[in-house]
Amino acid sequence: MLQLEAGAPDFWDDGDTAQQKMRELSEIQSDIAQWESLSGRLSDALILAEMEDDELEKELEKETNALTKTIDDLEFRTLFSGKFDKKSAYLAIHSGAGGTESQDWAAMLRRMMLRWAEGHGFEIDTLDETAGDEVGIKSTTFLIKGEFAYGWLRSERGVHRLVRISPFDSSARRHTSFVKMEVWPDVAQEIEIEIDDNDLKIDRFKASGAGGQHVQKNETAIRITHLPTGIVVSCQNQRSLTQNLETATNILKVQLYELEMQKQQEKIDALKGDNVSAEWGNQIRSYVLHPYKMVKDHRTNHETGDPSKVLDGDLDGFMEAYLRYTLGE
Repeated sequence: MLQLEAGAPDFWDDGDTAQQKMRELSEIQSDIAQWESLSGRLSDALILAEMEDDELEKELEKETNALTKTIDDLEFRTLFSGKFDKKSAYLAIHSGAGGTESQDWAAMLRRMMLRWAEGHGFEIDTLDETAGDEVGIKSTTFLIKGEFAYGWLRSERGVHRLVRISPFDSSARRHTSFVKMEVWPDVAQEIEIEIDDNDLKIDRFKASGAGGQHVQKNETAIRITHLPTGIVVSCQNQRSLTQNLETATNILKVQLYELEMQKQQEKIDALKGDNVSAEWGNQIRSYVLHPYKMVKDHRTNHETGDPSKVLDGDLDGFMEAYLRYTLGE
């Protein structure tokens, strides 16, 4: 169908729509090519097996192992069933109540997510960051670029709870801290969201942190407040005020789209009789460092007794468990 549309004389009359459909067509063709290549390799392997040649046995064994891995990888990709799972992703981390404790926990999660993304070869673009009062961070926002970034990262959306002996408490008491993560797909160019300029409050300010000394001289950073919803987004990573405004606007568009999708889902849940609270205390995952060591996801019950590995970015087990959990809903 898309190929027929692309061949129509008026296909490029609407450039934005045409580009979106061409991207979609390219993704489908890439998937088809992968499966066709696999089919061809399987046929070749079967021919080798029928030859019963001892000299070809090692080659056949090597190809069999490679095919098994390819099939496992493709099978795993079927778990990415969401509409935008192939897209890059925005990831935001916000410290909760608790001041220093929560801001330090936010920095720990920031490191965890960066280690995970780097380990998977994703490109990371820091868009905004606010340092903590004493240590850690109050908030940060990244764009994590790469195929299936959103599919992986949507498992991290929610409240993350830390239990530990506080390094900032002279009495060495146990503290509980909360940090919220937000994840949105990078689809600002593919969705239609009307934003009334009268609904926006736009503030300019001098950037701080990453970006170089030049950002301190002029008000290049942007903060946009969407007055009807109270959503606030900011960007300060670019030299240009225009670039920061464009990036912040894209993040706002995606958040408004997600908000609308959430409202529609809440209506469906109400009709079904579901009542899922989105209160701050409903953490998705707990990281316990004292009195015992454990990380447990409260949605899937997936857990491990090695928090240090998880905090070093070893999250694939939790993410895969969540993907299988959502596929079975």
